[in-house]
Amino acid sequence: MKILVVQGAGMNMRGKTQTEIFGTMTLDDYNKHIRDYAAKLDVEVEIFHSNIEGEVINRLYQANDQGFAGALVNPAGFSRGYPALTAAISQVSFPVIEVHISNPVRRGPVSDTAAVSLGMVTGFGVLGYYLGLRGLRDTAKAR
Repeated sequence: MKILVVQGAGMNMRGKTQTEIFGTMTLDDYNKHIRDYAAKLDVEVEIFHSNIEGEVINRLYQANDQGFAGALVNPAGFSRGYPALTAAISQVSFPVIEVHISNPVRRGPVSDTAAVSLGMVTGFGVLGYYLGLRGLRDTAKAR
């Protein structure tokens, strides 16, 4: 089972800025934990990061064509005001779970992409990726 993990706009700045919200872990630190979680759950992951909306959309569509079982998406800076990304998430044939390191609801409106995702995991830091991977794994097995 293969799951795409999308790290959205600004994730490359984690651990460098806004550490009072997101902590000191870097994107590389997050990705290492994600790979460890995937190994424990016996799933294969491909991690993709881009600060460019079109690249994220293209990767989601490619993953759809490549038979991925699901995707975890941390939209980060793409959470609001990106209708093409929201449309892409709604169009793929696999389930998508949105993951946020912090709880974005505490800072304002909920993300647009959450409305078309199977579910959301927020506020659990890096553990949220484990919860999302497990949810996708179990959902795919039940299909």
